[in-house]
Amino acid sequence: MNRAEKAALQLRAVDVLRMLKETRTYDELAETTALPAGDLNRYVNGHVLPGTERARNVVEELGRDALAEELTARIRVDDDGYIDNSATVFDQPFLDLVAPVVANGFDFDRPDVVLTAATDGITLAASLASYYGTRCAYAKKRKETAVEEFIEARERLQSGIELTYYLPESAIDEGDSVLVVDDLIRSGETQELLLDIVGTANADVAGVFALIAAGDDGIQRARNHTDAPVGSLTTV
Repeated sequence: MNRAEKAALQLRAVDVLRMLKETRTYDELAETTALPAGDLNRYVNGHVLPGTERARNVVEELGRDALAEELTARIRVDDDGYIDNSATVFDQPFLDLVAPVVANGFDFDRPDVVLTAATDGITLAASLASYYGTRCAYAKKRKETAVEEFIEARERLQSGIELTYYLPESAIDEGDSVLVVDDLIRSGETQELLLDIVGTANADVAGVFALIAAGDDGIQRARNHTDAPVGSLTTV
């Protein structure tokens, strides 16, 4: 880990602590983190940064549980089982907190490209790409007029509807490591199409990640399609 990466990790740890402090006293935060209340006060108020190991523990262990809890509190499910996660995908500062937790708390290889499907996954993909310092790409259901060469993935759904995604051929290079992400994984059909795009590009899969897994079917479908790690921050 170079100096810039250490500083980024330390700053993200402070962001996680500040989020937790919004609903806790320093004594409660000390109990949650097992860190001295005085040290926490200095971190939260920006007087000093936590050491690298403390920062890693906050982001990888505490951060993952805290963000999963916060994410679960934001999810709304209607009587028909449809999930409303707009309180998350529209909140860029929250997604910026998610990025280091995903990068440090899951077994994903560092990607060259973060790939998602338009549109709700774009904000998450952008946060992850920014954190990794890599490219962000997203597949669409229609072709861009000015683009000549596309990678295409098509699948007939159980409903009989044919779903097609297009990605400009130049978005992924042969041999690239690609992290497939989305805000929500339900059936796994979208993720399977994105994985097909990665395969057509002769690229490698770094992993598959979703903020929310609606049940286990989509996660299992993705695992059947790749040997790379597959995970989500929370399951409903």
